[in-house]
Order: sequence, then structure tokens, then C-alpha cells
Amino acid sequence: MALVAATLGTSQAADDKIKVGFMLPYTGTYASLGNAITNGFKQFVAEQGGKLGGREIEYYTVDDESDPAKATENANKLVKRDKVDLLVGTVHSGVALAMAKVARENKTLLIVPNAGADEITGPLCAPNVFRSSFSAWQPSYAMGQLMAQKGLKKVVTLTWKYSFGQQSVDGFKEAFEKSGGKVVKDMTLPFPNVEFQPFLTEIAALKPDAVFVFFAGAGAAKFVKDYAAAGLNRSVPLYGPGFLTDGNLDAMGEAGKGLQTTLHYADGLDNKKDPAFRLGYAKTYKMQPDVYAVQGYDAAQLYNAGLKAAGGDAGKQAEVIKGMESARIDSPRGAFTLSKAHNPVQDIYLREVQGGQNKVISIAAKGLADPARGCKM
Repeated sequence: MALVAATLGTSQAADDKIKVGFMLPYTGTYASLGNAITNGFKQFVAEQGGKLGGREIEYYTVDDESDPAKATENANKLVKRDKVDLLVGTVHSGVALAMAKVARENKTLLIVPNAGADEITGPLCAPNVFRSSFSAWQPSYAMGQLMAQKGLKKVVTLTWKYSFGQQSVDGFKEAFEKSGGKVVKDMTLPFPNVEFQPFLTEIAALKPDAVFVFFAGAGAAKFVKDYAAAGLNRSVPLYGPGFLTDGNLDAMGEAGKGLQTTLHYADGLDNKKDPAFRLGYAKTYKMQPDVYAVQGYDAAQLYNAGLKAAGGDAGKQAEVIKGMESARIDSPRGAFTLSKAHNPVQDIYLREVQGGQNKVISIAAKGLADPARGCKM
């Protein structure tokens, strides 16, 4: 039997296309993020002559609608019906947690190109689950350190009440309070609610030194505009992880000017890879790339490294995994490696909104590794 399976694997490597399944949001609040991830992935494949590990790629796509209730069914479409070699997804952490469960149960290779839920490379870590993005903890922890260094003492937090938002606040609080700061109030609202007025009124009454938030996409743009319209930006500085201002600066306009955020990508990075990546993306898609495009690009790079290690045979999963684990990814964000839990060990940058860009100011945290609490791998 083993001999037959081995022979079959070899013939597949020679003749069949590699099946890549995208399970991403293509409608709703996070649609632009899903499209950017897809574009980034396909850009790297195009740079390799339309192949990964020397093999042609066939794409399968499911719109996950950022809906956790549909996540298991959607993931099973790609895994059981389409029998994809690689599952790529997603943006919403609640959906990604369900995807990770399906991937583990079916031993399907999964690369998470955005969702930062700490559990994915924490208690739910698995040999076949990788991340090409970040953990919720990473950019927020770096911001907690920075805000304490700035001498800020009393802070209010506000986020959507779902796992990624709450873990972002937790990472921030861990660093900020360790350094002597105090969070005077945590506030939440249901996702994707954008009725911010009651919270802005409360912030004005509390008069904190600063506000730390997690929002992303169109909701983030609305929050920043509402914050400025309430006049709070003149008296209470606003901070957050970079999702607050990534991919939505046009939508927030003048209200975003001067905002400082922390993230593993920024405009104006001083490395060789980024300018070429940005030029290629702009030529192909007629728009500038953002962090989501970078994460999609690096998901393809990561899988390519694994396939090369396995001689292009997606069926040799143990070899693919070993190749991915030992890869050094030459990313537009700056080179990174993976932790034992399969999360990027990467620089986190302090960025400031200047002239419609998230300009790099400094490195907020060098080679920051997620603690991967609860990972037993």
C-alpha cells in the first residue's frame, strides 16, 4: 500500500496542478482586505512564472463573508469537496479559528494570511497550521511599551467585542501596565457596529491621557473621522495597532493625519525587496499595496519554500512542513523567520500618517516573537 501511495504521490507531482483554496472575505466590511491578500498571493505566483515549487497552480475560492457561523461549512467545501492541497484564510479571527479546527481534523495545510487570534499559534497550534501575518499580541504589545515610554499614564481602550479586538487590548495592557501605566476603562461594542457616539462622549468625560483602539477597514475609517469630528483628536491622542490606518487612509482623509500606529509593515521601509514589490503590485493592480497584500504575498513565499523542499510534491506534507518551518522569508516588511509555533518573528514599526501614507518612524520592537502561550507542539 505504502509503495502505491508513494508512486501516486510522484505522478501527482509531475502532472497535476497544486490546488490552492482561498477562503477570504470578498464582500462586507473586510472585502478590501480579502482582495488585497488574494492579489498579493497571486503576484508572487506570477513572479515565479505562474508556478510554486515548479508546479502550476489551480485556485478555488469561497467568500467567507466574515461569518463564523458559516466557517466550518465553507472550509469543508474547499477541503472535502475540492480537496485543496493548501487552504489560505482568513481575515476575521472567529472564522479563522473554525478553519484551523477543520485543517487540523483533516490534516490539510493551512496558512493564515491575516487573522491574529492568539490561539492559532497558541493553544490551537499544530504542525500543519502556519501564519504569514502576526498575532494579535505582537503590534499591540509593542504599542503598550511605546505609550509607556512616552510618559502616558491613564488610558482608555475601545474595540469591537470579538476575540481579535479583545486580544489586541490584552497585549497592549500587558506591556503598558507592566511599565507602570493604568487602563482606567475598557469599552467594547458589537462587531461590526459603528455607532461610536456614546463612547466618544464617555472618553471626553473621562479625560484620559490617550486612547488605544482596535478597529480595521471601513469601521476604522469611520471611527477616526468621528473622533476628529468630536474634537477629541486635539486633546486626547489616539493610538492603535496599524490596522487602524492600513488600506483606508483615503476614506478617513484629513482626520487620519498624524495618527501613530504600530505594525509589521510601513511605507518607506529601507530594504531591497519592498520597492520592487510595490512597483510590481501597482503595475498589476493599479493601486498601492498594503499590509494585507504583503501577508498574501508572503503566504505564497512560505508555501513555495515548503514545496521546493519537497521537490514540488504537495503530497509529501512532512517535507513541505519542514521546509516552511526552516524558511527565511525575504518579505517586503523585512526578512523574517518562524517561531516554533509557526508565527513570524518580526520587527514591529512605529508609523505615522503623513501625506496619505503610513510612514515608518522607527522600529518599535526588534525581532518580536509571540509568546505562543499554551502551544504544546
